[in-house]
Amino acid sequence: MDFTLSPYGRASSIPSPVNSMMDAFAADFRPGCDINLGVGYVNERTIPAGLFIDELQQVVADPMRHKTPFNYGGPRGSARLVESIRDFIIRTGRGGLTRDHLCDRDIIIGASGVTSLLEAMAQVLKPGIVVTSDPMYYIYCNLLERMGFEVIAIPEDECGLRTDLLRERLEQLGGRRSNISFFYIVSVNNPTSTILSNTRRQEIVAAAAALSYEQRRKIPVLFDTAYDDIVHDPARAKPLSALLFDEPGIVCEVGSLSKILSPALRIGYLIASPGPLLNALIQKTADTGFSAPLFCQEIASRLLDAHIEKQLARVNRGYREKAHAVRGWIERELGPWLENCTGGSAAFYFYLTLKDIATDESSLFFKYLTRTTGNPDIDGQDSNKNARVLYIPGCHCVHPHGELRAHGLRQLRISYGFEEPERIEQAVRIMREAACFCEKAVPAPG
Repeated sequence: MDFTLSPYGRASSIPSPVNSMMDAFAADFRPGCDINLGVGYVNERTIPAGLFIDELQQVVADPMRHKTPFNYGGPRGSARLVESIRDFIIRTGRGGLTRDHLCDRDIIIGASGVTSLLEAMAQVLKPGIVVTSDPMYYIYCNLLERMGFEVIAIPEDECGLRTDLLRERLEQLGGRRSNISFFYIVSVNNPTSTILSNTRRQEIVAAAAALSYEQRRKIPVLFDTAYDDIVHDPARAKPLSALLFDEPGIVCEVGSLSKILSPALRIGYLIASPGPLLNALIQKTADTGFSAPLFCQEIASRLLDAHIEKQLARVNRGYREKAHAVRGWIERELGPWLENCTGGSAAFYFYLTLKDIATDESSLFFKYLTRTTGNPDIDGQDSNKNARVLYIPGCHCVHPHGELRAHGLRQLRISYGFEEPERIEQAVRIMREAACFCEKAVPAPG
């Protein structure tokens, strides 16, 4: 006898592969010994803890300005934070948006970061086909499939999702185009850190607009811009908001304060045209338990108003310096086995393709790094394992039925956000050892 679960419940009762892998690693993770390059956490040094303390004290000290900060908030979010986000966007020129561009758009705050807004979108839209890029944001795409959506992933190149292949795929769908639910576009892709070019952003909106007119219904284009604030390579063009190209009002854009202030604030926001979709998202936030904790919203508002320019400069400088160092270590240690490497200009990921070395969880490379080869000389003793290194295997990042499936078996994502530089350098050296181990275990053909 057991519980009767919904289809989503049944699908969720089996942990996703990445969830299982991360959970197993975390169960006996040894700080100072093991190195986690898989987790997408921000660097602790970028979090302005002192400012949080100062601004919280100001929130408490000014009840006229910050009413009931420790009580429930509303489903739209703090009016003060919404206005601060609007001013932040205009003042910093985020996405090239001006007050005129935002005058007919609403901004709402999610219940718990961007993730809650993405989940809300999947809840309020009719299940169908979701079009995204390949490699894909595996966490959300896995959720979508558990919720009954079909994910179609279009390969990317150095400029992001290939719009020529997008147009081809839409044409190939024929009558199934009527099943398209929405487009999900990560503007600085996770896992690859590829920056979607401004031309591609415009072309994606144009393709979705043409499809909307053909289908005689609005097909949303959900742009996830969580990493647009940390394009830290000054040589790269400033990302433009897809809202600039949105004539029919189909673009919904989510942004985050997690990467530039702190994930613990749980502040994610969405910009969209007023209407039934936005109303449904607001109701979903109410059903979840209202927007993020109100005192966090009030602190975030004050930080945006008074400190964000200096904070942005500090965060981007830190990740730029770190990216430069990590790329050098990758090239130095893994150069002979490296087929391709993306990243280093934005966010805090590198996505590597190795030449002849498998990287999935059954591979010798993965087993060497997680010390599960069964050889005590490599793994160490059961009571005292050698330093372990975790990454995200590429097989979880590409769509399992997509064109890049075979490539994914030789790919991996590493994060340089959380761990300190000396630990990352150590991890890359251990990766070199793993590559040498694989090379000796599987001699080259001929």
